[in-house]
Amino acid sequence: MNFNCSFLFIFVFVVVLGGTTNRGTATVFNLQNNCPYTVWPGTLSGDGAAPLGDGGFTLPPGATIQIGAPAGWSGRFWGRTGCNFDPTTGSGTCITGECGGALHCPGGGVPPVSLVEFTLNGANGQDFYDVSLVDGYNVGVGVKPVNGGTGNCQYAGCVADLNASCPPELQVKDPTNEASVVACRSACATFNTPAYCCTGDHGTPQTCSPTTYSEMFKNACPTAYSYAYDDATSTCTCTGSDYLITFCPTGL
Repeated sequence: MNFNCSFLFIFVFVVVLGGTTNRGTATVFNLQNNCPYTVWPGTLSGDGAAPLGDGGFTLPPGATIQIGAPAGWSGRFWGRTGCNFDPTTGSGTCITGECGGALHCPGGGVPPVSLVEFTLNGANGQDFYDVSLVDGYNVGVGVKPVNGGTGNCQYAGCVADLNASCPPELQVKDPTNEASVVACRSACATFNTPAYCCTGDHGTPQTCSPTTYSEMFKNACPTAYSYAYDDATSTCTCTGSDYLITFCPTGL
């Protein structure tokens, strides 16, 4: 299914980080912050490859950063919030999406965190991508193919603010302000049972069904992964495209 979309583009400045932006040799990721607050994107590359954008960087409100990725790259992006980093050493912490106490992430983000996942130039030359809430949610994020591309090239993402509707048992509060919900945990992380985690007797697509919690995520964000086997409506493909990744998207 194709989802047409329009975003509110607010370009304050554009920075190019790492890699080339020559479309003949790379896929270009444009990361845009549409949130009213700073987001610190983190990146993690698969198969031991070098991290894109040095593993993490600062993205002020309204800013866009371009990152070139080599053919065949796979990995993930996520947004960190409430961060405080030392300007000299780059060490520090984040309220959500923490990744080893550093601006330049040495590993993945600590859940709950909204994930953007990519495998470039996969089967039949297609790019595979998705937005996943399997590890919970901390900030809205959307992915849109741009600058050409053939195939389905669907929009993937979560426009809704799940922190505002998160059930009390899944809520993560700001440690400095207990009235502020900063993230929404997954049911797996909260209850750690096979039915919620798709493990043990529930470890196959046939035995792991959506739960009340995953259905809540799915209803709010229909094009995002809501649980481990939510492949049919959540895995997107496109060929020969660049991509716009927007934090706090305002529409499809």
